Amino acid sequence: MTTGDKRYFLDIRHSARGLAWEHRLDQRGENIALAIAQNHGIPDIVARVLAGRGVGQDDAERFLAPTIRDLLPDPASLTDMEAAAARLAEAIRRGERVAIFGDYDVDGAASSAMMKRFLAHYGIEAEIYIPDRIFEGYGPNPDAMRELVQRGASLIVTVDCGVNSVEAVAAANAAGADVVVLDHHQVGGELPPAVASVNPNREDDLSGQGHLCAAGVVFLALVQTVKELRRQGATKTPPDLLSMLDLVALATVCDVVPLVGVNRAFVVKGLLAARQMLTPGLAALARVSRIGEPLNPYHFGFLIGPRINAGGRIGNAALGSNLLATNDPAEAASIAETLDRLNTERQDMETVMLAEARAEADAELLSGEGPAVLVTASERWHPGIVGLIASRLKDHARRPTFAIAFDPSGKGTGSGRSIPGFDLGKLVREAVSEGLLVKGGGHAMAAGITVERAKLGALRAFFEDRAATAVKSLRDAESLKIDAALSADGAGLALLDELEKAGPYGSGHPTPVVALPRHRLNDARIVGNGHIRIELRSQTGARLEGIAFRAAETDLGNFLFKSRGAIVHAAGTLAVNHWNGNRRVQLRLQDAAGA
Repeated sequence: MTTGDKRYFLDIRHSARGLAWEHRLDQRGENIALAIAQNHGIPDIVARVLAGRGVGQDDAERFLAPTIRDLLPDPASLTDMEAAAARLAEAIRRGERVAIFGDYDVDGAASSAMMKRFLAHYGIEAEIYIPDRIFEGYGPNPDAMRELVQRGASLIVTVDCGVNSVEAVAAANAAGADVVVLDHHQVGGELPPAVASVNPNREDDLSGQGHLCAAGVVFLALVQTVKELRRQGATKTPPDLLSMLDLVALATVCDVVPLVGVNRAFVVKGLLAARQMLTPGLAALARVSRIGEPLNPYHFGFLIGPRINAGGRIGNAALGSNLLATNDPAEAASIAETLDRLNTERQDMETVMLAEARAEADAELLSGEGPAVLVTASERWHPGIVGLIASRLKDHARRPTFAIAFDPSGKGTGSGRSIPGFDLGKLVREAVSEGLLVKGGGHAMAAGITVERAKLGALRAFFEDRAATAVKSLRDAESLKIDAALSADGAGLALLDELEKAGPYGSGHPTPVVALPRHRLNDARIVGNGHIRIELRSQTGARLEGIAFRAAETDLGNFLFKSRGAIVHAAGTLAVNHWNGNRRVQLRLQDAAGA
């Protein structure tokens, strides 16, 4: 049914989660999908997925077969890239001591490991330095930079950080070292006094590559450095850069950057490289994660990535980069086992923290509409896990959310996550300029802050004043976009194989959402850590298993338990479930409604 500009799917305007269901395609999109299917011999559902993600009729075949050759931008199109490559080439030619200063997340670990591997190929044994999340915070700091120079570094390369580190870069310069910055975060003010600050999100960068993660920027820097070495007459055979695409793909997925342009090619080709298990660290993580199938983006984002992050959250921040940089299978196995153990500890801590945060959040949300930006805080929380708490609460409350861990002195380390359409990084920078935060930064969907407890009330009021109108508008307009309808009878492996051709899916290229109208909800039961397993049956008797992740004690979970045995409409994404060597289709349930 159509109302105004909205085309309601199954006429659902208020689902179990309080969402309207809408057709992803408008009439123009339907026409494009039809043209793609007819002119290219592409299955109808794949054509609908492509049209729903902005792929035109003329671009369909190229989109389904992305290549690095076609999509890789000229690295020199990024501002300062030629200067960065020239300085890296000089360090290689002169055999300088190089230090790599990285971030403690997956993108930082992968970027650091790539740079170390590249320099090692030319005989440069670079040191990787990852700051301690709790004691040093995010990004370069003056003391660490001076220490790296004292240990002999004449060049420091910052990866996934540094573009907002004016004081730290100046300290490195004063101590006698050059700095090259390779970053992708939003720029908060003046650029640091580096030899080069390569960042596609600089205001004066016209490359159009702002969707790259740091590992993508580093990859381009390595390509340009190889070109520069050739220009200078270097005779040594360069490293196989394409073999590093497994780390670029890992970082691209885990940093949740849009899977558009070259990012799609990075992930498609990087997965092919990753499945060869040539990087000992990735192979070791796949083993401890008990992945018994070919690697895919889900494994990167939900199994491998969290284990790498666990080191930075509650352990040794350098474990992830060391794991991805090593060529020693025994060392890789040892580090992977440590990260696996830390990840289990992190999960246990997260469960306790999330229960406390949910209780605090629900108390605020029950009083009317609740705040536009949810801010939760505690002195009992681990600062390395607040980002996960913010992410979970954002999904629960459907609004931008911050979680803050205060130490006994009243200093709070917080992390925020946003909803699509609201620029959280901009809000944080405005709060810094108002003097409400000690420091803060980030990008549209995620941000980090340091705040004094005494200013927490004023910060909440500031957030409400600046965000209330925009957040309310976004929440009112929120809907679940449906790509197609099908029944359990048609949800087979052949369909999944066709849909995979339009992948990989992720940020900026969402996984297709299908609706299953009028299916009987045979079963709904809690499994694992708050998940709900369901079984749907079509009118012809075909059955489809599904799972609703973390749905217990949510509106969706309550609806499922009340609707056992009833006819319902279900919506979600399809995935292959590998079990005991068998492949079968599973619905990852996102929403449901009464039929």
